Amino acid sequence: MFNSVNYSESIEKNYELVIKQLKALLDGEDDLIANLSNASALLNQFLSDINWVGFYLTKENNQLVLGPFQGLPACVRIPFGRGVCGTAAANNETLRIADVHQFPGHIACDAASNSEIVIPLVKNDEVIGVLDIDSPLKDRFSETDEKYLKQFVDVLVEYI
Repeated sequence: MFNSVNYSESIEKNYELVIKQLKALLDGEDDLIANLSNASALLNQFLSDINWVGFYLTKENNQLVLGPFQGLPACVRIPFGRGVCGTAAANNETLRIADVHQFPGHIACDAASNSEIVIPLVKNDEVIGVLDIDSPLKDRFSETDEKYLKQFVDVLVEYI
């Protein structure tokens, strides 16, 4: 059973706790959809000032297809190289965008989104998907968020 937690420590301690919670949620489960669903729900209750968190999974023809998420309905297919998610996937790099409206080719799935962070999920040197988090605030995501969200993704990929 999972209980909502009051994250009242430093941001670093809070991220360490949420990563520990992720490990507990994933322990003994190898179903991709179940694990991504719980991971998106965990991040949704942990992170403040976000309006969308979820996953896009790599499918045939170098495109990302919508996976488990929390938030408003989203774009279903994103070609590699398009928008923040597709660019992150194509280049296998984390993108932390302070103002998505300044990003060339940004795909606006939710008009309320103003900043975004996208972290590739890499297994066996292959991008198998991305974690995508949007915020209605500009410049919402810090270097600390990026550091710990990469660790979160690394733990998640171990269970995929």
